[in-house]
Amino acid sequence: MDKRIERDTMGEVKVEEDKLWGAQTQRSVENFPIGNEKMPKPLIESFILLKRSAAVANYKLNQLSREKKEAILQACDELLNQPDLLKHFPLSVWQTGSGTQTNMNTNEVLTRLGNQYLKEGQLHPNDDLNKSQSSNDTFPTAMHMASVRVIENDLMPALQVIKQTLLEKMRSYQEVVKIGRTHLQDATPLTLAQEISAWVHMIEKVESMLANDLLYLREVPIGGTAVGTGINAPDDFDRVITAELTDQLGTEFIPTPNKFHGLTSHDQIVRAHGTLKALAGDLMKMANDIRYLSSGPRAGYGEMSIPANEPGSSVMPGKVNPTQAEALTMISVQVMGNDTAIGVAASQGQFQLNVYKPVIIHNFLQSVRLLTDGIHSFNERCLMGLAPVESKIQENLERSLMLVTALNPYIGYENAAKIAKKAYEDNLSLKQAAVKLELVSEEQFDQWVNPQNMI
Repeated sequence: MDKRIERDTMGEVKVEEDKLWGAQTQRSVENFPIGNEKMPKPLIESFILLKRSAAVANYKLNQLSREKKEAILQACDELLNQPDLLKHFPLSVWQTGSGTQTNMNTNEVLTRLGNQYLKEGQLHPNDDLNKSQSSNDTFPTAMHMASVRVIENDLMPALQVIKQTLLEKMRSYQEVVKIGRTHLQDATPLTLAQEISAWVHMIEKVESMLANDLLYLREVPIGGTAVGTGINAPDDFDRVITAELTDQLGTEFIPTPNKFHGLTSHDQIVRAHGTLKALAGDLMKMANDIRYLSSGPRAGYGEMSIPANEPGSSVMPGKVNPTQAEALTMISVQVMGNDTAIGVAASQGQFQLNVYKPVIIHNFLQSVRLLTDGIHSFNERCLMGLAPVESKIQENLERSLMLVTALNPYIGYENAAKIAKKAYEDNLSLKQAAVKLELVSEEQFDQWVNPQNMI
């Protein structure tokens, strides 16, 4: 591969001819050969969109010529329309903690593309693409942009999809009465619709919490430049660029009221990821409920049937496993781990800058992607095909000793407990035990112990 010479303040660097980046990106490629994790696509796209808005804002504030502004806009649009966008952004997550090299990667790529559109003069990655900016305010701004976009465009629609499926199931099973369970032991009855309603409310609460989280993520520190003072940025740059971002992306962004906070603190992302962790916990609970209820099919609870998507065993013919539930619970575990990493990283904002930004946004975006994909897969390949095994549900309901709870108001807790104990020890039905103990008549038992009246 032919190479060209690129230059920065440290000297000359050789770059492969077909690569759009420059010297600073190349130095990062060579200096951080760590892991396989690259800067995520939503962050790179947000950086390009940010540079596009910065060019417009700088032009409006007389910081950039019309010609250079147009060249930058064309370069941004060309890059955003390339399906192989990421090949020009090769940098490892494990780089400088401010994300400076990713900021310069974006500046260098856009400079090289933009210069193709200029008839006179040349764009410079620092003087033009980075005008009125610093890595210290662009990277956290891009973090918030990416977070808002993936929540709004990916995760929230996925939550709507699974909520709709759950609502349909809930409406379908309002008449199915089943035994409840607490402590993994029999409890009083409820309907299957009531059981599913808890899952629905989980999703609704998360939707509400995410809507509140977005209010804080919309605050961005652009305009703070190096340490929050706004050095080298014109007055009103923050207001003009956030207005342009809002117009360009169709979703609101506003300047953070305190840029010193915005560069060094990531409490908004910590809070938002806390909601993602709550969602992970809810999804784990839902998946485990379904996994238990479908266990068997003959030696477990066996009250629900799940789709048979693939052979469940390499040695046991005909085995069906709750694989979608297992995948979703593994995703939940990963999200919980990501939350720990984000929380620790966000606590390390020393003085005027937090230098754990790349790992924070990498984990955040991974959590959103895993949850989004996992929800769609679980919904399509498990939840939509979930169905009650009503014969088993009825059998378990009739055999449960906890129906005796309905007798408490008539014969008292202690007498009701005697019936349950007698039925269990002598392998009798509750009705047989109650009559044998002469605590109620058959007619009274039939009148008072009715699962339909206990829900």
